[in-house]
Amino acid sequence: MGDFPLEQSRDGTLRSAFDQVMAIDGHVVRPEAAQTYPRFVLLNDRLYRVSRDAQTEETHTQLLVLQGRRETLFQAAHYNPMAGHMGYEKTLEQITARFYWPGIRADVRRWCASCPDCQLVNQPAIPKAPLRPLPLIEVPFERIGMDLIGPFHRSARGYRFVLVLVDYATRYPEAVPLRTISAKSVAQALFQVISRVGIPKEILTDQGTSFMSRTLRELYELLGIKSIRTSVYHPQTDGLVERLNNTLKSMIRKFINEDERNWDHWLDPLLFAVREVPQASTGFSPFELLFGRRPRGVLDLIKESWEDGPSPAKNEIQYVLDLRAKLHTLGRLSRENLLQAQQRQQRLYDRGARLRQFSPGDKVLVLLPTSSSKLLAKWQGPFVVTRRVRD
Repeated sequence: MGDFPLEQSRDGTLRSAFDQVMAIDGHVVRPEAAQTYPRFVLLNDRLYRVSRDAQTEETHTQLLVLQGRRETLFQAAHYNPMAGHMGYEKTLEQITARFYWPGIRADVRRWCASCPDCQLVNQPAIPKAPLRPLPLIEVPFERIGMDLIGPFHRSARGYRFVLVLVDYATRYPEAVPLRTISAKSVAQALFQVISRVGIPKEILTDQGTSFMSRTLRELYELLGIKSIRTSVYHPQTDGLVERLNNTLKSMIRKFINEDERNWDHWLDPLLFAVREVPQASTGFSPFELLFGRRPRGVLDLIKESWEDGPSPAKNEIQYVLDLRAKLHTLGRLSRENLLQAQQRQQRLYDRGARLRQFSPGDKVLVLLPTSSSKLLAKWQGPFVVTRRVRD
């Protein structure tokens, strides 16, 4: 890796940061800057930027990166399967959680915009009545959303579908490849996830035949799970799963290249990428909300290789106490952020939306399928409204 401290000191783009160093190995050299954030410090001859999180008030150090190593670092944060070709905001968050350099935002934006795989796969947003957010859930895996994506090209191991699940409290995703979407296959895959995370109280799905089978109904009854179903023609009710579906499909397309028979090999590293990145709605990554710590990922390995080594270990009791306190704080902040995000999303979504009010006795047309294909649906009726389910 070369002499990192020496290369840092000789990098002209970091000269201004060196001139603003506040402390060297904990000894303050500029008292007037001791309580300001962000600030620059020298630790073990390496230059760091120290910033403070406005919500948690925790400080974290960002290693300053030399000009010649920045694009390589970006490639590890974007092109790597465990990074998942995320967009600008999430790629930037992943890098700035560990590293910094002057002009980092402009560089990451430019490199993301010029990524050939993203240019080929990414689709423009498609336009859309008013949004009705689901009630917030505080307990991890108390409510999960579940859906199926596929069929994909049959993989070398025989998989064609993916059962996708996501926790509403933490946004933590799970995905299980399937050879068929029979009720038995779906039930076995669901139980596989339940064995790791516990039995949910509610599962939200669409009205696909795989989710309405007798097998699943019996499993739900046995485990005390309430089934919630979205409308056939408005599956966006389960927007959380829908977004995860789109993310996974997009990420898989970016990595399979010409060999579609290996798509299932990418699932685990791509799930890691989704779990590692902070969500705009909660302000934290799904992994951190579930486990109370950030995962050690590819960028951490790079940072450690430019540093002396891992931080000193804590004793078990202190670790448990710190973890419990952190999980409590993260849960509270996540709920606050999620509520704000729901309100913000509803305002944005409802712009130009028109609320249609129907009362018992009104006559309406209903969009219904003319065959088994939803593509052949057409308006039918008129039908009489008998009762209002909810406002």
